[in-house]
Amino acid sequence: MLYNEDMIAVKAIDRRKFLRSSIAAAASITIVPCSVLGRQGYTAPSDELTKAIIGVGGMGKGHIHYEGSRLLAVCDVDELHLQEALERAGPGVTGYRDFREVLARPDIDIVHIATPPHWHGLIAIAAAEAGKDIWCEKPMTRTIGEGRRVVEAVQRNGRIFRLNTWFRFRSRFYGMETTVKEIKKVVESGMLGWPLKVTVSGVTGFDWKFYWSGKPNLVPEPVPENLDYDMWLGPAPYKPYHPHRVHQSFRGYWDYDGGGLGDMGQHYLDPVQYLLGKDDTSPVEVDIDAPQQHPDAVGSWRRIVMRYSDGCEIVLDGEGRDSDAAYLEGPDGKLFKGFISDIPNFEEEVGRLPDPEPLLTDFHEAVRTRRKFALNEANAHRSCSMVNLGVIALRLRRKLRFDPLKQRFIGDEEANRLITQPMRAPWHL
Repeated sequence: MLYNEDMIAVKAIDRRKFLRSSIAAAASITIVPCSVLGRQGYTAPSDELTKAIIGVGGMGKGHIHYEGSRLLAVCDVDELHLQEALERAGPGVTGYRDFREVLARPDIDIVHIATPPHWHGLIAIAAAEAGKDIWCEKPMTRTIGEGRRVVEAVQRNGRIFRLNTWFRFRSRFYGMETTVKEIKKVVESGMLGWPLKVTVSGVTGFDWKFYWSGKPNLVPEPVPENLDYDMWLGPAPYKPYHPHRVHQSFRGYWDYDGGGLGDMGQHYLDPVQYLLGKDDTSPVEVDIDAPQQHPDAVGSWRRIVMRYSDGCEIVLDGEGRDSDAAYLEGPDGKLFKGFISDIPNFEEEVGRLPDPEPLLTDFHEAVRTRRKFALNEANAHRSCSMVNLGVIALRLRRKLRFDPLKQRFIGDEEANRLITQPMRAPWHL
């Protein structure tokens, strides 16, 4: 359970609807899974799905008017963010300061988690236990251990999970001038041979947030009155407040994310897992080339290489050394930026290839039919683990060996301690 008698009382912005209870009462709330309220996945009388957004300072704010479900609640620890979201949302939407009060509402089907990543695991697990289906921003979790626990909670409670990166099933993939579906056809055909080398470099946009780093030696400042900083930190270690540590620039600090790699990595690496057919496994080796890292602020890196047990390799080129390299290279051919290949009659050959197995890419249909979404808790955890592997290698600045089955590092206890990291009391998984 995430509830604890030592926790602060929950707060609602609308004082008339404030649940006047101590935290002991909050701890005793019985959350009824939606599935017991009628059909699998509670729906409103109009058969319209309902949702809440937790975290409305960035991506969450952009999903206030997202089609497919009716918004009932928004939640944020910054009152300015919350009030702006309420103004955008219009009547019929209630604002909250504590996500647990949102989860206690039986009329909410879907919870959209748009907080900083250090909250993703805790809230996703609590939402699954509360009988909610989950739409989560990337990266899925800040650590590999949290990801495993989310998978367990979602599957144990029969929930539908979606991670919000979409390149495996729609939109043109970075720099390739085509969807991932067409690239998948080429890989599945064996046209390039096997094993494959994937080079993700600046020519595909990977350097967009490469230098997204934190600032060392921040000078403490007073906490703004509008921000519940203790709740913003949540499970993260206590650090004195500084504006660069929160909101848009939080990604530059190990406690909350993993710099540009944590921010953008799953966008690039999830399609690679799909292309290579690796959704149920992970790389076995990670090499890193990076400067010395600060213990608090994330720094940049030059090159990360991940290798699978069958010889497939992913190169993350931070400095643009491989700007002329093929995106995909095998023993029998190459595929370059712009979906160009050195294989004779490539376009004609691709046109004759069968489509990959279809994916369920409508999240709301997945919720209604109780079928797994294309990017669900299991395959999203594996692609997020690649981000986490890269972040751990960067923090330690050394080569790592990883067991994909046990999801533990081999012969490196310091690295293993970063798989499941301590949480600040009273928060725990």
